Amino acid sequence: QVQLVESGGGLVQPGGSLRLSCATSGSIFSRYVMGWYRQAPGKQRELVATITSGGSTNYADSVKGRATISRDNVKNTVYLQMNSLKPEDTAVYYCNAGARAGAAYHWENYWGQGTQVTVSS
Repeated sequence: QVQLVESGGGLVQPGGSLRLSCATSGSIFSRYVMGWYRQAPGKQRELVATITSGGSTNYADSVKGRATISRDNVKNTVYLQMNSLKPEDTAVYYCNAGARAGAAYHWENYWGQGTQVTVSS
């Protein structure tokens, strides 16, 4: 059974911070890469950050310098710390797991419920 359970979202003022959590099963967590996506109303789902099993990280330009992705190998949990939040960060945030696939990643076709982040004054 696939498990991807996101939490930690909420309503925050511009400039505030949130830490999102993604609880997974061990079989999912053992994939090559874990990532955070976000989807705003009327827009495509966008990849925000990734972290490989070896700890290498990458970030979208839109969050670079404001976001930190990390993983806890004991708890099978991936985190996304977001600081200096902006209204354009408002979206539903999802986590997922993937394997290497040439120049890109092949992500699991299962998506959890996500966690809502709303940045507003």
